[in-house]
Amino acid sequence: MTTPQAALFAILLGALLLQALVPSRRVLVVTGGAALACLASTLLGVATTQRLLAEVPWDVLVILVTLGLLSRLFAASRLFDRLAVTATRLSGADPFRVLVVFSVAMYVVSGVVNNLTALVLVLPVLHALLKLMGTRQRYVSWLLGLVLVACNLGGAATPIGDFPAILLLGRGSMTFGDYLARAAPATLCALAALLLVVRVAVRPAAGVPRDPVSARLTRASMVALHRRVRVDRRLLVPSAAALAAMVAAWLFLPAELGVGPELVCWLGAGAALIMARRLGERLARTGLDIEAVLFLLSLFVMVAAVRRTGLFEEVARSLERLPIAPSLQLVVFLVLAGLLTGVFSAGPSMAALLEVAESLAARLPGHAVYVGLALSVCAGSSLFLTAATSGPLAQALTERADLRDVDGRPIRFGFFDFLPAGLLSFSIIQAVAIAYALLALWAAR
Repeated sequence: MTTPQAALFAILLGALLLQALVPSRRVLVVTGGAALACLASTLLGVATTQRLLAEVPWDVLVILVTLGLLSRLFAASRLFDRLAVTATRLSGADPFRVLVVFSVAMYVVSGVVNNLTALVLVLPVLHALLKLMGTRQRYVSWLLGLVLVACNLGGAATPIGDFPAILLLGRGSMTFGDYLARAAPATLCALAALLLVVRVAVRPAAGVPRDPVSARLTRASMVALHRRVRVDRRLLVPSAAALAAMVAAWLFLPAELGVGPELVCWLGAGAALIMARRLGERLARTGLDIEAVLFLLSLFVMVAAVRRTGLFEEVARSLERLPIAPSLQLVVFLVLAGLLTGVFSAGPSMAALLEVAESLAARLPGHAVYVGLALSVCAGSSLFLTAATSGPLAQALTERADLRDVDGRPIRFGFFDFLPAGLLSFSIIQAVAIAYALLALWAAR
């Protein structure tokens, strides 16, 4: 490893480790790391700051910002509040049905809006339901754990659900329709397998009180609590129309026009904000997720500096030189991707690993590599409570809810409470990622 490679890799690795250890300071950590990477890159003759900034995928940032604003419009319409109440009715206050219904609901919602928005809107309703039902610590740990994993799977199911898929779409690694057709069935299989194993082997609902009269009272209470919640059609209709138009453009606009996914997002979200009138203007001014933009911008700068040294190419060549078949090389890469994501979280892992994935995709079918990578990153995001930004948020919201079990003891939802669900989810999703990649390689022969 050359001096520039060692220095810039040390800055990237140090920033990633520190932001994982101190998540409350992660923006300051990565922005400081990006500044150091620019300085080191300039002094070592790798690239100037201007060149590094020119290599930032600004189209990906545009997609993230515009989709975030569109999510805010959907949230303001109160659509997800009504969906949460509907999920409560469908579950019938039965413990296992609550687990299945809310997991599926979060999977669907997270494919359209970001995980944080979905959790902020749905978790309070779920907490209220748990208070009325009467519950146990083990059940709550598995319920909330599976809800978080379902969010991760839903985000990986569509090209607009979460950062890894958005990065593939923005960089042109896969088209919208191709990714959706391949990733959605795989994530559905992973969710179904996870729920089946939980139902047969884990049985978290065992020991939770079940009383038909209590269940009816719980349903009636939840309906009464949310009776005044109404969907604002003035916001929902234009937002839904804009999203439908964006999806149609992604699916059917010919590539020869040069209208990329970032421009489609820009136009679609802009139209929805204009139709929202005053709220649209307010969101355009104050609704931007500056934290996410700064974090990812800094991350892209550090990755660009390391890429300039040729280190990622050397890693890819080392992987290619392993004395095993190309299919097993891909399996090794996917397992490493899942484990690294568990430590560093999805955004940093995907941004760095995509450089190696592009080298593998030059020799292997692209969809096997890219969808397999997205699924592996999803597996890693589900391994630990800290591996995805939605984990600490769910922990904080649950602590504020002051849940108690049927004996009056406080219910927790921390790192070790989530760990059993995380380990099982990681194993199943990682297995699905490997199975998908191997089947795609076999079908391409």
